[in-house]
Amino acid sequence: MDIDTLINGLREKDPHQTYFHQAASGLLEGLAPFLRNQPRYADPSLFARLLEPERVIIFRVPWVDDQGRVQVNRGFRVQMNGSLGPYKGGLRFHPSVNLDVLRFLALEQTIKNALTDLPLGSGKGGADFDPHGRSDGEIMRFCQAFMAELFDHIGSDVDVPAGDIGVGAREIGYLFGMYRKLNRSHDSGAITGKSPVFGGSLLRTEATGYGLVYFLQYMLQEQQESLEGRRIAVSGAGNVARYAAEKALAEGATVITLSDSRGALHAPNGLTQEHLETLDRIQEEGGRLHQLPEHHDGLTYESGIKPWRFPCDIALPCATQNELDEQDARVLVENGCRWVAEGANMPTTTEAIAHLVSHGVGYGPGKAANAGGVAVSGLEMSQNSLRHPWSREEVDRRLHDIMSRIHHKCLEYGGQGKRPDYVQGASVAGFVRVAEAMLRQGVV
Repeated sequence: MDIDTLINGLREKDPHQTYFHQAASGLLEGLAPFLRNQPRYADPSLFARLLEPERVIIFRVPWVDDQGRVQVNRGFRVQMNGSLGPYKGGLRFHPSVNLDVLRFLALEQTIKNALTDLPLGSGKGGADFDPHGRSDGEIMRFCQAFMAELFDHIGSDVDVPAGDIGVGAREIGYLFGMYRKLNRSHDSGAITGKSPVFGGSLLRTEATGYGLVYFLQYMLQEQQESLEGRRIAVSGAGNVARYAAEKALAEGATVITLSDSRGALHAPNGLTQEHLETLDRIQEEGGRLHQLPEHHDGLTYESGIKPWRFPCDIALPCATQNELDEQDARVLVENGCRWVAEGANMPTTTEAIAHLVSHGVGYGPGKAANAGGVAVSGLEMSQNSLRHPWSREEVDRRLHDIMSRIHHKCLEYGGQGKRPDYVQGASVAGFVRVAEAMLRQGVV
């Protein structure tokens, strides 16, 4: 099978969907060595189906702001692949949301969900709505208007959205409330990321960040190393970054950075749990990362910079796509960074990955390393089906087991020893499970 022909075909069909092309190219190139000896899977028509969403839903979202003005946003749901189970993936509310972004996220979700071994298909959705700076009433009205268009396309056995950038516990609550009203039932498994008060799972908020650190620990253990004493640069200041930092601190690491779209926070002596709790309070009051140094000595915030300029042993990009470019990778290597594990989806550019890997940096791709969030979303679905909640300890144990299995699969297909290829391992392991399901179910 000619990989270049497939990629060129994608570019000709949708020339402006550059994020999707990047994600598809990364997947296909990761699969190329495996496919040379696997004629069962090297069928171009299989990939034509894998790379095309089963369904794309686009709708307008009209709502009224606090001044009584009518606002109109665009909403999306990409139902990518349902061969393994109900479509599963988050909703993102951000001005950058468009079909290109959501198709790339949905493709990444396809492999990620398959790696968990849970019965989860893949999807992604959202709107070009920016919740930042909006009142609670405006966010509620927007969420209700959004769900008024989406509710007929989701359900616990059909499509199960969750949160993502711009969609946290508050937004999920408003979305679920409207879904419940319109659907006239308490189908609690129709949305995940809910409050534990009405069917949510304990540890869901922390899951992606915690799972990232668990996966990183397995990578380090494979090389007889540990997190103890390591200096870690983290990007982002949302849930993934916040809880990755918390878990890394608990494991004896020193976290020296966080960041947001405006700049980076530097803690030369390391962040503490107290720093993170203060950041929580600041954000709950609508504040931002740059205010943290006002509350604690020894911290600095500088606008217009990235966290990768500070010397570290490990980098955890936890913010957004393509945030770590080739120049950043060069700086990390020059400053002695030896490990990169992704908490965000596709945060490292193709050129940056090539530079890191060629210089012996251990690289954990997001489709494996950040699967903890969807894993606990799957566990939330199980608890909803059982109508029985699990303790925090039980959820954490199951999350550990899932991240361990994902790491094992990456080694199974990516090789062991000093330099496992985690990109190939994750791509092949996830692809094989989805491809087997698709082939056995016929052309549908």
